[in-house]
Amino acid sequence: MTTASTGIQTDSSPPSAARVTARDRIFAAARELFYRQGIRAVGVDSIAHEAGATKMSLYRAFESKDELVAECLKQSEREAWLWWEATTAPHKDDPRAALLALFDSLALKAKTCEKRGCVIGNAAVELTDDTHPARAVVVGYNREKRRRLRLLCKALGAHDAELLADSLQLLMDGAYLSRLSLGASGPNASLRRAAETMIDAQTR
Repeated sequence: MTTASTGIQTDSSPPSAARVTARDRIFAAARELFYRQGIRAVGVDSIAHEAGATKMSLYRAFESKDELVAECLKQSEREAWLWWEATTAPHKDDPRAALLALFDSLALKAKTCEKRGCVIGNAAVELTDDTHPARAVVVGYNREKRRRLRLLCKALGAHDAELLADSLQLLMDGAYLSRLSLGASGPNASLRRAAETMIDAQTR
């Protein structure tokens, strides 16, 4: 059987199906639970139970819950950059189209998925201790997002590329919170037009 949210096969798969390791099951269960219930709310007992594993197996695979959280966020970050590259690649010679494609995709995701918001954004709220290993993932991801937006805005020839990039990042991050509070038909319905307005103000 395959879970709808993770695509990972569970122990109820037919005998002929490829089997996943205990580490794989623990990792998949942790990602799902952290996203649905929150990092702080989920303990290692719940993760092990959901994965059909033992706490001993969990600690053999990961040094601590904190390390497991960090690994989960690293995977989310990798997926985010894959999405970014796939979305912008068709517009490599048109930075305006690349930027708007990102916001079109975000608006679509708001209608079809991400019902708990951005997993890395949620972690930023929960994990405030700078010594937590996952905090570096959160900060690194957002710094890289800012860098990428600035590169696109500079290629666009914006009057103030850094200001436009920061404005678009605020819009992008705010879209997830709006999705949680007011749904896809709230301000997210105007996401592309809001991005266009910002871009036009800096390029005309």
